[in-house]
Amino acid sequence: MITDNFKKTFSDINFFGKQFRIALRNCGMIDPENIYDYIYNAHGYEALAKVLTDMKPSGIIEEIKKSGLRGRGGAGFPTGLKWEFTAKEKDPEKYVVCNADEGDPGAFMDRSAIEGDPHSVIEGMIIGGYAVGSSKGIIYIRAEYPLAVERLYKAFDAARKEGFLGENILGSGFNFDIEVRLGAGAFVCGEETALINSIEGKRGMPRPRPPFPAASGVFSKPTLVNNVETWANISAIIIEGGKWFAGIGAEKSKGTKVFALAGKIENTGLVEVPMGTTLREIVYDIGGGIPNGKKFKSVQTGGPSGGCLPEAFLDTKIDYESLAAAGSIMGSGGMIIIDEDSCMVSLARYFIEFTQSESCGKCVPCREGTKRMLEILDRITHGKGEDGDIEKLERLGNVIKQASLCGLGQSAPNPVLSTIKNFRAEYEEHIKQKKCRANACEKLVNYYVTDKCIGCGICKRECPVVAIEGAVKAKHKIDLAKCIKCGRCYKTCKFGAIKKDSAILENV
Repeated sequence: MITDNFKKTFSDINFFGKQFRIALRNCGMIDPENIYDYIYNAHGYEALAKVLTDMKPSGIIEEIKKSGLRGRGGAGFPTGLKWEFTAKEKDPEKYVVCNADEGDPGAFMDRSAIEGDPHSVIEGMIIGGYAVGSSKGIIYIRAEYPLAVERLYKAFDAARKEGFLGENILGSGFNFDIEVRLGAGAFVCGEETALINSIEGKRGMPRPRPPFPAASGVFSKPTLVNNVETWANISAIIIEGGKWFAGIGAEKSKGTKVFALAGKIENTGLVEVPMGTTLREIVYDIGGGIPNGKKFKSVQTGGPSGGCLPEAFLDTKIDYESLAAAGSIMGSGGMIIIDEDSCMVSLARYFIEFTQSESCGKCVPCREGTKRMLEILDRITHGKGEDGDIEKLERLGNVIKQASLCGLGQSAPNPVLSTIKNFRAEYEEHIKQKKCRANACEKLVNYYVTDKCIGCGICKRECPVVAIEGAVKAKHKIDLAKCIKCGRCYKTCKFGAIKKDSAILENV
C-alpha cells in the first residue's frame, strides 16, 4: 500500500503512530530533490502512467468522485464535481492551478508538503490536466517560501528530463507543462478569484461569482483550482482506488486532513489524521496535552477565519459538518491551542486586526466593518469598553458575514463571534469591571509591590517614569497614577516581589 513506508517507520512513536498520512506520506521518507527516490521508493508517477495507458478522462473524474475527496483549501467543495464542471467546458484552452498561497498565521502545511514531496503535487496536477483537457499548469506560491520554490524548479527539470512533464508525456501524445507564479504575501490571494487576478498581473482582489473559475478563470479561460493538499492526494487515490479513500474518514468527509498544530501544546508540528478524529485525540493523544500543568481553555480551528471552541467541544469530530455545527470551520488546516493564561478578548482582537489589515478594500462590509470591530475591541482591551459594545460587535459581525464579497470577509468575524458566544463573561469583565482575568491586556493590568520586597532598589532604577518610591532596604511602592504599565519592574525584580493584577486594587 502507498502509505506503508510511513507506517512501518513511525508506528511506534505516539506523535506519528496515531496519524494516517496520505498527503504527507512521503515527507521525510524520500529525498525531495531526487526524482529516482520518488519513482523507486514512493510509487512515483505510477498513477500518471496508469491514467495515460488505462483510463479515460471521464473515468479519472469518476474515480475522484467515488473517493469523496473534498477541497482541502477550506471550503470543502467536492473535488470530482469541480473537475467535471471544468471538463465540460468546450474551450480548447484551459488552465490547472495549484493554490499554494497559505497565509494563516502559524500554518505551514502547503510549504512543508512542497518542500518534502514536490513530485506528488506535480503528478496530481498532470493527472488533473489530462482529466479536464488542459495543457497548462500554474503553481501560485508565495515568495516567502524560497526553499519550496527552489525544489519545485528542480522537480520540473527532473520531470521534464524523464518525460513526465512537457510534450508527448510518456509517449501518449498528451502535453502538459507547469510554471510558477510568485505571490507577494497578500492573505486575500488565498481566495481563488483574487489569486486568479494576481496571476493575470492585476491587483489581488476577489471577483463576483458566478461566473465560477471552472467556466471563466485565468485570462477568462476555464480554470481548475485546487490547493496543495488536494493535489497531493490525487496519485494515491488513482493507485489505491476511490473506494479505498472513501473508506477512510467520516460519512460526509472522506480521507484525511493535515493540520498545523501550534500554540500552547507539548508537541507542535504537522499532523495528518482521518476525518472524524476528535479534537481531544489531537490535543492529548497526539499533541501531548498542555505544557507546564496549565489548563486547556480553547482550540481555534480554521486560522484567522475560524472559531474558538471551549473545553466542552473537545469531543467534536473533525469533519466539515461537525466543526460548522460547533461554530468553527475546517479552513485550510490551522489549529491553535489556547491555555488558561490567554485572554480571549485580546485573541479575538489580534485576529480581527490581521484580517482587517489584509482586507483588499474592495467591498464596504469587509473594509469598513472589520475596522469598526477593531476599534471597539481596542476600546474594550484598553479599559474603555461601554455597555452595548458586545451587541455592536455581534451586529457588525453578522452584517459582515452576510454582505461581504468573498470568503475572507464572510469569515473574518468568526473569531469575535465565537469568543463572544463561548467566553462572553470575559468580555463583560473587560467592560464592566475593567478586568482581564488572564492579565494579558496591558492597559488593564496594575503592578504592585508585595511583602517580599527587600528594598534593593533595582525596580526603582529601571522605572522610566520614576513611578516607584521607597528607601533602601524598605518596601517600595508603585504610584499607579504615574505608572505607564511597561512591565519593566515586573521583569527585572529578582525576588518575585512585584505582581500584576487587573482587579481594582485597594490599600496597596
